[in-house]
Amino acid sequence: MLIRTVCEFAGPLSFLDDIDEEIRGTGLREAVTRRQTPPIFDWLLRAFNFQGISDQAAWEYMRKHGTASWSQVEASITDFPPCSKLRSFWSYADCGYEKTRHTCTVPDRIDACPVPRLRLRNGRLNQIALSFFLFVRDIAESDLVGWIDGQLKAAARAPVADLEKARQEALIGPLREIFGVSDKLLTMALSGLLIGSREQRPLWFEAGVSMIVVDTLVHAFLTRSGILDDCGVPHPYGPACYAEGGCAEIIRGAADRIDARTFNPRFPKLFPRWIQFALWRYCSAEGLDLCNGNRLPATEPCQLGYCHLFRICARKPLKTA
Repeated sequence: MLIRTVCEFAGPLSFLDDIDEEIRGTGLREAVTRRQTPPIFDWLLRAFNFQGISDQAAWEYMRKHGTASWSQVEASITDFPPCSKLRSFWSYADCGYEKTRHTCTVPDRIDACPVPRLRLRNGRLNQIALSFFLFVRDIAESDLVGWIDGQLKAAARAPVADLEKARQEALIGPLREIFGVSDKLLTMALSGLLIGSREQRPLWFEAGVSMIVVDTLVHAFLTRSGILDDCGVPHPYGPACYAEGGCAEIIRGAADRIDARTFNPRFPKLFPRWIQFALWRYCSAEGLDLCNGNRLPATEPCQLGYCHLFRICARKPLKTA
């Protein structure tokens, strides 16, 4: 009842339309149809810029300075790179490039290195760009569409009960090895691509709508509301959120009981990604701004009498005083 109520107040009915608008004009759908990697790489890499800073600030920086692209990175990587770390994805480790200090772990090669040439916001993003490029080139064999198809096909061998989780792990697991990108960032970016490609790849859509991102807001909501105690295994925020009895499993269980088509007939019946997004939006300052640390002391029960859930929520402290 709690999660369904959250969906009623915070679940955006335009969720699919918003994703379509985001990728409209990017050429992504045509790229998926034609199995063209560069536009998909460019779009995902742009999404990786939205970490450690507000969305507005990230957009403003990219508007002024641009971002890296497949063609730019590909042109900078020669058959005989100046640094041995750039020979392959497996060798690209401990780069350590710092933009402000213009240094790295192999400083005598930095003047000829392509990593500092990218005009990104910080050195960490430069490292992400190179690591992601090498992953796509060496692991995905420069065919992101084919790689995603193959990973989802391999996940199909999982038991039906575990299929949604297996699909997500089949994609996020390998990508997790890319330098500097979190599960949250990967899942958000990749789910948008998969959902937005539903006309070209129906299987991608099935995988995308089932992908779940558990951030601190969602975890805290499940804790404060008492849902985690009642339906799962109480745990601190972290890997346990995706383990048995964790936050992700609770959200999938709620999705099994909530027919998303009752909110929008265009939605699939099972829509864990939308339900998770509704939980985040209910709490986030960018959404309804209700259940979060700015509103609620961590060691005290909720006193927000105007909250839509006040009378049905357990209102537990997030932490023990």
